[in-house]
Amino acid sequence: MKIRFKYLILCTAVMLFRDASGQNLSHPGNSHEKAMVWFAQIRKQMGPSREPSSSIHIAKFYRQYHLNQKQWEDALAFLKRKDLSSLAPGKYPIDGDSVYATITQGPTKDFPKSRWEAHRKFVDLQYVIEGEEKIGMGSLHGAVVVDPYDAKTDVGHYKLKGKFYLATPDTFFLFFPGEAHRPGIATGPDHTDKKLVIKIRYID
Repeated sequence: MKIRFKYLILCTAVMLFRDASGQNLSHPGNSHEKAMVWFAQIRKQMGPSREPSSSIHIAKFYRQYHLNQKQWEDALAFLKRKDLSSLAPGKYPIDGDSVYATITQGPTKDFPKSRWEAHRKFVDLQYVIEGEEKIGMGSLHGAVVVDPYDAKTDVGHYKLKGKFYLATPDTFFLFFPGEAHRPGIATGPDHTDKKLVIKIRYID
């Protein structure tokens, strides 16, 4: 009886052992260790000029990548292009409407003119090609809705508190559904930057 009771406790612990994103980390294929090893490989592939930000939720990144590997590989291949600085502002298709890139160039915004936003259908990959800006990141948990989510544009605007990071040409950021971000914030007067945003279809 004691052995059976211990077995039941063990089974319950395994079922409850989940990370913040809801992944069952007790499964060997989704283990925290395996995700970290994979993330280290991604960092090595991207090189020092395309470091993933420390803000990235590794478990979410790992899961989305393996649910949609071909499209993520295409997105990261576009990010690694050596001619990004010479590409004109505009939209660049990568995989139809499921993965596409947009390049913008212009002045960054004073903080009061920037806004918290979040998406539901796409993951945002953001990378500053030239210049710099500050980007905020925060959770939608407890956020106040400013503009309700619009399915056509896949965006809603919110009021919340978050953490801010310096975005430069050596770092890329990922923002998943449920993660609000506040991009394009000026780091000084009369600052401009050139920026890449890649949209990757989110799989629930």
